[in-house]
Amino acid sequence: MELARAADGPVDCILVEKSKRKMTLLKQGTEFKTYHIALGRNPEGSKVQQGDKRTPEGNYYIDRKVRNSIYHRALHLSYPSPADVERAKALGVSPGGSIMIHGMKPDKLWMGDVQYLFNWTNGCIALTNREIEEVFDLVSEGTSVEIRP
Repeated sequence: MELARAADGPVDCILVEKSKRKMTLLKQGTEFKTYHIALGRNPEGSKVQQGDKRTPEGNYYIDRKVRNSIYHRALHLSYPSPADVERAKALGVSPGGSIMIHGMKPDKLWMGDVQYLFNWTNGCIALTNREIEEVFDLVSEGTSVEIRP
């Protein structure tokens, strides 16, 4: 797989298609690079509350980049949105937070390049460490993220 370079970026948008276990970086509306992803342990349906192990669905943005994360590198998402907060409030639950696109903790490295075959996160979107390093350099804070079912 050819690596994208920071000189190739930044990208405009990140599209996550949960059912396909695929994340695509878009640049000027065109597919730039695609990755296989792992999701939350309960991948079907949108995140409703803290602890449900679901990955949210909807439109978000990268609100901060974390270079030294316990998950190697991480891109923090703007979850929960106001709509997520309202839905959770109506249900009397917490929407949760700390949803990220991240790499792998040392105890998950055994999965290697096939980590996407497992739903192992608590609701985040996971890549290999090599992939998150690449994406980290291609994405700026404020980049839009669309997560589809």
